[in-house]
This record gives sequence, C-alpha cells and structure tokens, in this order.
Amino acid sequence: MSKHLWTGRLSDSLDAEFAEFQSSLRFDCRLAHYDIEASIAHAQMIRDQGMITPSEGEQILDALREIATDKVDEIKSGSFLGEDVHTVIESLLKEKIGSLAGKLHTARSRNDQVATDLRLFIKDACKSHSTNIRDLRRQLLSEAERHLTSRDGHPAILPGYTHLQVAQPLHLSHWFMAFFEALSRDESRFDESYKRMDQCPLGAAALCGTSWPIDRMFTAKRLGFSEPMRNSVDAVASRDFVTDYLYASSSLMTTLSRMAEDLILYSTSEFGFLQMPDELSTGSSIMPQKKNPDLCELTRGKTGRVFGHLVGTLTVLKALPTAYNKDLQEDKEAVFGVFDTVGPLLRLWARLVPKLQWDTERMYERTQDGFSCATELADELGRSGVPFREAHHIVGRLVQFCITRRKSLAELKSTELSLFHPLLTEQLMERMSVESVVESRKSFGGSSMSLIVQAIEKARKQFSNKLDQAERAPRNR
Repeated sequence: MSKHLWTGRLSDSLDAEFAEFQSSLRFDCRLAHYDIEASIAHAQMIRDQGMITPSEGEQILDALREIATDKVDEIKSGSFLGEDVHTVIESLLKEKIGSLAGKLHTARSRNDQVATDLRLFIKDACKSHSTNIRDLRRQLLSEAERHLTSRDGHPAILPGYTHLQVAQPLHLSHWFMAFFEALSRDESRFDESYKRMDQCPLGAAALCGTSWPIDRMFTAKRLGFSEPMRNSVDAVASRDFVTDYLYASSSLMTTLSRMAEDLILYSTSEFGFLQMPDELSTGSSIMPQKKNPDLCELTRGKTGRVFGHLVGTLTVLKALPTAYNKDLQEDKEAVFGVFDTVGPLLRLWARLVPKLQWDTERMYERTQDGFSCATELADELGRSGVPFREAHHIVGRLVQFCITRRKSLAELKSTELSLFHPLLTEQLMERMSVESVVESRKSFGGSSMSLIVQAIEKARKQFSNKLDQAERAPRNR
C-alpha cells in the first residue's frame, strides 16, 4: 500500500496497483520545464501581492531555479516516482526548503497548473512545427525554381493525373508549388491555433478562481500569454486547444501523406519518374535489387496514428461533465505522441525533397502516350465555334479511334482526322504539342511558365517578409 500525497479526508494508504495505474508521471514528466516556469511566475506573483514575504519568495524562487538547473533532465528521464510531475517538483522543493514549499501552492490548483503547463508545451510545439513546415516549403520552392528548365533538353513536364489516369500535362514546378500552397495552409493552422490558445489558465485554481488577491495579468504576461482566460471554469475544463493542435497536425499529415503517395508511385518502375535517395530508403532482407521508399510509406502509416490521437481525444472530451475530470489526463499522451511524430517527419521531408532525382525525359515521354493534350484539342474546336459538349464528344471518338489503331493523335493523317470533323487538320494537330498545351494554361493559378514564375517570385517575397516579421517580434519568455 502507498501513502496518499494529499490526505485530506482520505486514509493514509492507497492500493499499490491503483497508485501505479493512475500515475501520469511516466508521460507528464515531459512538462517539468514548463511546470517550473509556471511555478516561478506564480511565486513571483504571490510574493509581489504580499501573500508570502519577500524572504519566503526568494527562497522559493532560488530553490525552483536550482531544480530547473539540476533536476529537470533527471525528472524527464523517469528517475523519480510519484503521482505526477507537479507532485515530484513539489517534493523536490520540500527537500530543499522544508514546509515553506507548501506555500507555493497558495491560490493554485493542479487543475489550472496542468492546463497552463500543457498550453505552454503546445504553444512551443506550434511554433516548432510552423518553423519546420516553413523549411520544407523553402525546399519545395527551391525545387520549383530548379526545374523551370531541364538539363536533358526537354522541359520538366509531368503528366498530371485524375483518377490515377493520365489527364493533362503540367510543369513539374507546378506540382511542387501545389504542395507549397497546401503546406502554407497547414502552417497557418498552427499559427492560428497558437493565437487561439494564447490565454493563460493560471489563477483559475480548481474551477471558481480564488479569494486570494492574485494578479492574473502578471502571471499571464510573465509566461508569454497575451491575457488570462476570462472564465475560470472554462480555463480548467476546456481542451479545445489540444484538439486544435491535433487537428492542425492531422491536416498536415494528410498533406504529407498525399505527397508521399505521389512519390511512391512516381518511384516505381511502372512510372519511373524519380529515384529516391539511398540515405532515406531501405533495402530488402531477401531481394537485393530493392530500394524501398520507407520514409514515404511511414508517413502514410503514421498519418493514421495521428488521426487516431485526434479521434481518441475528441471521444474523451465529448461527454465530460463541466470542469476538471481525471479523464483529461488522457490528453497528454496524445499530444506528446503527435509531437514526436510530426517534428521528425517534417525535418526528414525537408532533407528528402532536394535529394529526389527526377527523370524528366521519362516524364516527358509519358505525356506523349496518354492523350494528355485531348482537352486542349476540344478547347480549340470550341474556340472555332463548336459547342464544347459536341467538341468533347468528337475528340472522345477520335481518341477511341487512335486506341483501336494503336496510334497517337500526332500520327493521324488529314484523311483520318476529317472523318470526325472538317476543322480537324494536320496543321491544327501540330499546335497540340505538350509544350504549347502547358503554356496555354494562362488562367489565374494555371500551369503556364509565366504564371509559375510569378507564383515563385511572390512566394519568395512572402518568405522574406515573414522572416523580417519574425525578427521584429517581441520575445515574451
């Protein structure tokens, strides 16, 4: 049997197996730095408010700083036993300054304490992920610039797919910029989540605030929050900041998983568009010829794990009675699991993208044999006055004609073309080259070279502006 740390109305014994089962220390030990940081802010506040003497305040603060310097790594390593990280730190504090350690908990509950610690962790996680996404976006942008021209004499043109069937040709740079834009939105979700969680729960106490004369604005500002949370019950009960973070991570993983799927397909011998770098691939234990795209495959697989943490947390929250419940202990493993997945993946992807070896000649060849210019041919008939639905039907029959005779559109003679419409001529077909079709897509957001160059230039300016803003931003903590 184990002793209750907080006896109160309870007996002095606790079932040993239950004590181990209900302990959160094995995972919330990661919050040690944040818990000490929040405790320092709280100690400074209660000292300044006259709730403890200046001498008591200095003793508490000195001891907390010593623990931060000497013990945080040891706490995180799991060297201590206890109910949670808060009780371990308070026990260490008591070893240093005796019963004075108990005054630190004046006007504070573990309910507002853990909510504050976790917000601080997730705020830092959001900033970290935003930075890593930006690094990956820079790599995509650089690759988009690099592939505006090709060294093998062919433009870097990729067959575009819908339903995984060849659809229309596009510049490879346009493919890179598609994921650049998607990741931009993912980055903004972390930035927006950060802003929404930028309110401090500390001072809400158990759920109703406190009768002590605390200064919540002081602790909020001291910890880098913009303001205190405005409702004490909401402060300890809400975990939407957790689900915000988990959703932003899930959306990001969806983007990475889709990019991974493209690269996996493109790296197969059937597509043959690229080679994965050796240092980010693995071999087979039995087949010596294999190069497996494991980073991309793990990205797909771990996306499901991240989704699971989001759904699991939402399920925990959906029917909780208002204010704190022990169920909320389940949020931290989800957060830490996602953080440990997303951070390394983003860093690895930023190393993968510039090392992909694209076979632009093979890509160009593939655009020739999938009727990828058929839509432009229908558009050309439409510009000559043929209703588009009729033009669509004409070109569809023409494609079927080519398939049955194993010919490409470019190989058809005038006599064959005229069978389908008098406007179809060899001269018209000469204008249906892949290059001219790609360049014809000049609508806003299209795949023409001039629009891609504009998009790249605009992105470079945005990066420069964001860097300037980051350098000018105040450092609250």
